[in-house]
Amino acid sequence: MIYLSIALAPIVIILTYIYIKDKYNKEPLWMLFFSILGGMISIAAVLITAPILADIAVYFIDVETAFYRAFLEAGFLEELFKYLVLIIFIWPSKDFDEEFDGIVYAVYVSMGFALVENIMFVFGYGLSAGVLRAVTAVPAHAIFAISMGYYLGLAKFLPKKRSLYLILAFVSAWLMHGFYDYFIMAGYKWLLLVFIVYLIWMYIFGFKRIKKLVKLKIDPNEIKEEEN
Repeated sequence: MIYLSIALAPIVIILTYIYIKDKYNKEPLWMLFFSILGGMISIAAVLITAPILADIAVYFIDVETAFYRAFLEAGFLEELFKYLVLIIFIWPSKDFDEEFDGIVYAVYVSMGFALVENIMFVFGYGLSAGVLRAVTAVPAHAIFAISMGYYLGLAKFLPKKRSLYLILAFVSAWLMHGFYDYFIMAGYKWLLLVFIVYLIWMYIFGFKRIKKLVKLKIDPNEIKEEEN
């Protein structure tokens, strides 16, 4: 029970935070649940696909192995399947009707993915792994999603730049994820300092992106006042 609580706690905190920030015109609970479920299923797609690419790893050694694992096996595959869930199932929905919704749905999909991954890590490596991931890996997944959702939200409502923003939605999350994992996997001690700085930057980046799109949300009361 303790292990499960440690695995769930950071997920619940992040989901609650995003739900609260979506102050007006909140998303239907069934859509949020569907997003979480989509994220949970997407990890199965990663687990199935990763071994297919694993043969490539034999051509890489030392630091290059870390590069492959970080940018292809982890960053590319994980963000790709999250992205596909959003594009195929969430993008067409009539409930995706504000720029900030891109962040909401992307984070909920990502937290579904992180939920399964976190449970696997906590039960596999113990409470210390769960505590560490609560302040690193889980928030990192949320920030990758914030970047993806930020550009998806812009793409939805700025059709002239839609193609560019759709590309940026995936590429930005992929590269952020890749660098995050690479700094950990490369094996150089000095990169751990870079990792800490990078983690702080990601937190700042995430909060700024949220703040920017929250400002675009419209208070229903203001619309009524204008109509009157």
